[in-house]
Amino acid sequence: MSALRVLVIDDEPLARERLAALVRGTSDLALVGEAANGLEALDLITTLIPDLVFIDVEMPELSGFGVIAALDGARVPGVVFVTAYEHYALRAFEVGAIDYLHKPVTPARFAAAVERARARLDRSSEEQRRAVVAGASAAERARGRRTRFVVVRGTAHQFVPVAEVDWIDVADNYLRLHAGAATHLWRGTMKEAEDELDPERFVRIHRSVMVAVDRIAAIRHQEGGSHEVELKSGERLRSSRMYAERVRALLRA
Repeated sequence: MSALRVLVIDDEPLARERLAALVRGTSDLALVGEAANGLEALDLITTLIPDLVFIDVEMPELSGFGVIAALDGARVPGVVFVTAYEHYALRAFEVGAIDYLHKPVTPARFAAAVERARARLDRSSEEQRRAVVAGASAAERARGRRTRFVVVRGTAHQFVPVAEVDWIDVADNYLRLHAGAATHLWRGTMKEAEDELDPERFVRIHRSVMVAVDRIAAIRHQEGGSHEVELKSGERLRSSRMYAERVRALLRA
C-alpha cells in the first residue's frame, strides 16, 4: 500500500505542528509540506500535488473554503477540514470534504479521518473533485461579498483586491481583470463574478463585460439602443441592448 502524500495547512503554529506530528506518526502517510496561510497553501498544492490536505477553515486573508475554491477542479486533493468552530461541520460535508476534525484533534479521530480518506480516494472521480470546488465556492460566497480575487502566475498565487479592478471581460475559460496597467486571469465565469461582487460597485454592461462604477467617466447613447461607456483610463467599452437598462440606471443615478 503506497503512502498518501499529505499537506498540512493551518495559520496557528501549535495546531499545525500537532497535525504534522499525527501525520508523521501514521505509517501510511507521508508529510510533503506545511503551509501557514492560504496563498502558501495554493502554491504548495500546485507544485507538490498532494493526495490529501488537512486544512484549517478560518485563516486570515483566505479561508480554507477559499483555498479549495481557487483550485483547478481536475487536480483537487482529498480534503479534510479542521477548525475550532463546530458550526462549520455541516458546511464542510456540504462542500464534499472527506471529513471534518474539531480542534484539538485527537489521535483516534485523526485515524478515523485517514481511514475515510483511504476509502474515498480509492474511488474518487474528476466529477467529484470538481463538485468539491463548486461546493467550496458556494461556501465562500456565503461568507460575504468578494473583496479580492486569487490569480496565478506560473505556480505562484497572488491577491488582486477588488478595489483595484477597473473592468472585467471574458477570455476563454477565464475572466480578464483589468487593474490599471496590469491584466490578470481569474478562473471563473461572468455569472460567478456578478453574483459575488457588490452590485453597487460593479455593473454588467454586456454578456462578456463588467465595469467598476466609480471608474466610469462618461456614457454616450448609440444608435440601436446600445451605449458607449468611457472609463477614466480612456478605455471605451460598448454595452449591448440586453444590458441597456442597467446603463440607463447609471445615467439616472
